[in-house]
Amino acid sequence: MKIDLSSSDETELLGAALWRALPKKCLLFLYGDLGAGKTTLVRGLLRAAGHAGSVKSPTYSLVEEYRLADRAVFHFDLYRLKDPEELEWMGINDYLQQDALCCVEWPQMGEGYLPAADLELRLGYHGEGRSIEINALAESLKNTLVIDWKNKDLLL
Repeated sequence: MKIDLSSSDETELLGAALWRALPKKCLLFLYGDLGAGKTTLVRGLLRAAGHAGSVKSPTYSLVEEYRLADRAVFHFDLYRLKDPEELEWMGINDYLQQDALCCVEWPQMGEGYLPAADLELRLGYHGEGRSIEINALAESLKNTLVIDWKNKDLLL
């Protein structure tokens, strides 16, 4: 499914809808060029979860951890990864085994070390705004994720 987003506010709204729709444990891959809205979407997701602090792309730290009341979120940015083996050194499997939502920007940089995603989002430019393509890969999401963007919502 493809959705056109007219502003960063709409991108954040989509992130909030994802927060409400995704299961507690989920691996989310975010593809897109620099500035396409990947971190903005994660910011919307975290705001919906109740996080009031800043949300920045973990470009240099590789991962930002958010411990929320009922759920953990790990936000990865693999843009600066020089070798996918670095994921093993940073303990990627320890993160992925937790009962948490893992959002991975630039997952192609970790190819061969990352498991398959449950959900892929491909963000791109569309005129003055952005577009996003949503692809549910996990069987549990393929048959249950309902996108109702007319009402700005996603449902399970």
